Amino acid sequence: MRVVRGGVVALHELDAEVESGCVTGLLGPSGSGKSTLMRAIVGVQVVDAGAVRVLERPAGSPDLRRRVAYITQAPSVYGDLSVRENLRYFARILGVSAARVEETLATVGLEAAAGRVVNRLSGGQRARASLATALLGEPEVLVLDEPTVGLDPVLRRDLWDAFHRLADGGAALLVSSHVMDEAERCDELLLLREGRILAAGTPADLRARTGAGDLDAAFLRLVEEGP
Repeated sequence: MRVVRGGVVALHELDAEVESGCVTGLLGPSGSGKSTLMRAIVGVQVVDAGAVRVLERPAGSPDLRRRVAYITQAPSVYGDLSVRENLRYFARILGVSAARVEETLATVGLEAAAGRVVNRLSGGQRARASLATALLGEPEVLVLDEPTVGLDPVLRRDLWDAFHRLADGGAALLVSSHVMDEAERCDELLLLREGRILAAGTPADLRARTGAGDLDAAFLRLVEEGP
């Protein structure tokens, strides 16, 4: 897959796979192409060469809309509605039951804040409310663009625990971050720099390949090696 944006190659001939039942981390510095890759996967980015397939279908196919969820960095909920009102609204659009709303609130740990207006929530609670809307339709693929940015350590831990529970249920998750310590929380990693995949594998694989003691050092050694 190759993507050109504004006359500049944003992604260079990428070839990668994200497995079901797995949390795959997409790691790299700001500007490395993470968001562009995620947009291509969900079918909202024009691909100049190659193809992107999701669940055996071309990315962006209409029949994938219920099966794939995409969460951007910006909250995707209405600020003047409560958490539960947001979920009930999206549930009606998706045609899912009221019971599913309550199940989803429990999944993201927002039962106690369900009646609060979104604009009065903390940043971490808003992030979880956005995640809840994405989970309503029980998607098979979740694409999450830096969902933990700006959150405190406890909230980050809670969200990562939720991601792994979803993967344990069979979902495929692609979670982007530019924070290397989050790489250790992933089952698999794709390390991206300047629109190229430097390496792919488990955290242990990448440490072993580079002889590094941690993933920060592994990333730096991979950068020095080049593509």
